[in-house]
Formats: sequence, C-alpha cells, structure tokens
Amino acid sequence: MNPVIFSIGSFQIRWYSVIMLIAFLVGSFFISREVKRFDIEKDFIFNLLFWTLIFSIFGARIYYVIFDWEYYSANISEIWKIWNGGLAIHGGIIAGLLTIIVYTKKYKVRTLRYLDYIVVGLIIGQAIGRWGNFFNSEAHGIATSLEHLQNLHIPQFIIEGMKIKGVYYTPTFFYESIFCLLGFIFLLIIRRNKYIKVGTPTALYLIIYGGIRFFIEKSRTDALMFCGFKIAMIVSVIMVIIGVIMIIINSKKGKFEDLYNDKNNKDAIRF
Repeated sequence: MNPVIFSIGSFQIRWYSVIMLIAFLVGSFFISREVKRFDIEKDFIFNLLFWTLIFSIFGARIYYVIFDWEYYSANISEIWKIWNGGLAIHGGIIAGLLTIIVYTKKYKVRTLRYLDYIVVGLIIGQAIGRWGNFFNSEAHGIATSLEHLQNLHIPQFIIEGMKIKGVYYTPTFFYESIFCLLGFIFLLIIRRNKYIKVGTPTALYLIIYGGIRFFIEKSRTDALMFCGFKIAMIVSVIMVIIGVIMIIINSKKGKFEDLYNDKNNKDAIRF
C-alpha cells in the first residue's frame, strides 16, 4: 500500500495526513451541528476545537514517543515526523481533555456538558482516522492467511493492503473502525433520549471505546508497552471504570434532574 498520494520533489502529500484532516472535519461537523441546538456561539466552539486539536496532536505524539523511547532516543530526527504515523489516540484524548477543562473553566461553562457535545464527533473521527493506519501499514494484528481473510468476507482491497512484505496480517484497524462507527450511531441515537443526563454521553463513550480498544489491542502486534503490559489495555480499563462510575452517579439523580437535552440549562452557554 503506497502511503503517498503524490509528491513534488521532496514534498509529499500522504494519505495519513489527508485522512486525519478528513476525520477532524467530519467530527467537527457533528460537534458544530449539536452545539447549534443549544445556541452556543460559533466562535466559542471553533476556538475550543482549534486549541483542542492542536494540543491533542502534540499529546498523541508525545505519548507515543514516550512509550517507544527506545526507538526515538536513537532516532531523534524522527520525533516530529507525524506524517509517518505514530499518534497514540489515548495521548490525544488525555491532552484534549486537559485543554477542554482549561478552556471551559476559563469561560465558566460546564466542562462535562461540552465533553458530551464532543464525544460523538470524536468517535466518528476515530472511525475515519483508523484508515490512515491502513495506508501506513500499521495498527494491524497478527499474521494470518489469505484464505482466513477471504472467509471473513473482508473487502479485497483491504486484504491486499494487509499483505505487508509478503505476509498477510489481521486488519485490526478495520475492526476498530467498524466498531467505532457502530458506537457513533449508538451515541447519536442515545443522545436524543429525553431523560439522558449530562455526562451520560461522555460516560458511554468511555465505556464503548475503552471496551473496543481493550479487545482490539489484544491482537495488535505494534502495541506500546509499559512494564511488560500493553499500555493501551491499561488505559482502556481505566476508561471503562470511570465511565461505569459516572453512569452509577447519574443513576442516583432524579428522573428530571440535570437533563442533557434541557435547552434552558444555562450552564451550557457562554456569557
């Protein structure tokens, strides 16, 4: 699979970069459409998404480099070549969360409500972004056979893309993309529930993506490690636990208390 769309001299346009841009734009569309329902200023959400994107990219890259320091310590010049891949979604989520907390606290709006707005756009962005891994021939699973992949009825172009240096690999990127897409559809529907609480969309995102990534990571061959464990599996378990705790807390609230779809809830609006 050729990771380069076209090149002019030493300048290259790579599939990875283009797909990440598309993922951001699609995710931003769904976020912007949602906040419009609550009459939130466009400039406010644009600035929030802009800074969140910037710091998320840095966070995703720093996280990846830290947990693969053995390689990058010997190849310092490679650290900032993000177009070659190497963005860890968990690092991006952590950095993005910190950015959102700082931004919402600065303007005195409720952080959790804005996270609810963002998580649906985030998970569809993740579904799209995984295809950047496909073109970079990364984020795949264990070696397998052509016959096995064909029996799974996986599209032929994916099967051929998973043939790397003569060996066929399990397309874990594809599985994660599909499950994220299903998670996106679920969150899109559940968010319209009349009695859903503020924080529940975020909690469900943590549970859904944490669960997806935990099981996908078991088959990944390029996982980042920490003390002999796959760090993504550890973080995924933490995500699920936090999500479950949030659901339990919300379940103790009254039926009409702290409703997400209450448009008269002024904590959502910038003053």
